[in-house]
Amino acid sequence: MKIVCISDTHSQQGELFTTGRRLKLPEGDLLIHAGDLTSQGRPAECAAALSWLGTLAERFTHGAVVITGNHDFLAERDPEAFAALVPPSVTYLNDSGVEIGGLRFWGSPITPWFHDWAFNRRPGRDIAAHWAKIPASVDVLVTHGPVRGIHDRVPASRFGPAAHVGCPQLREVAERVRPRLFVCGHIHEGYGTDALSLPGTTFVNASILDGQYRPANQPVSVTLP
Repeated sequence: MKIVCISDTHSQQGELFTTGRRLKLPEGDLLIHAGDLTSQGRPAECAAALSWLGTLAERFTHGAVVITGNHDFLAERDPEAFAALVPPSVTYLNDSGVEIGGLRFWGSPITPWFHDWAFNRRPGRDIAAHWAKIPASVDVLVTHGPVRGIHDRVPASRFGPAAHVGCPQLREVAERVRPRLFVCGHIHEGYGTDALSLPGTTFVNASILDGQYRPANQPVSVTLP
């Protein structure tokens, strides 16, 4: 199965993957969006982003899998309203799983606490309760945030010095579960692919926008036999 990964489009869908734009959406069997569909998570933003994603999903044999992120407030504040906006061609995961084309997927929007955004959880018991739901056998793990030490470095800014900000507890889970593919976003500067840090697992940070919220990064394609 050829899986095309994107993330962190932040309501800029009008600028992405359209005729004449530099960013190109490859063909594939399944599209994954790893969260932050919107800028502020307002209902109208969510409706527009999900409608756009549904249109993209129709290009793929198995449609799309989507999770939300820390900007997608409606999904946490009114989950039923958000779920009602998800088009038929899109599978929405929220600490839940699905099997598609013989592959087992699990998705979660949770990220470590940072200024009280959506789906933020404190380290320790709060965030561990979400990671404990991840099954022992998962082929494709999709979380909005990265694990500690892989595609998670932020540069120095007004918030503090340069640092690795991924979740250490999630890394422990990834090392235990060993998914074949781990897809995230959240840290725009962490865009890229890593197949060396954990043997057997390909890590993808699929953030489309860069650190200045400009559409600069191409979708990432991964083929799982």
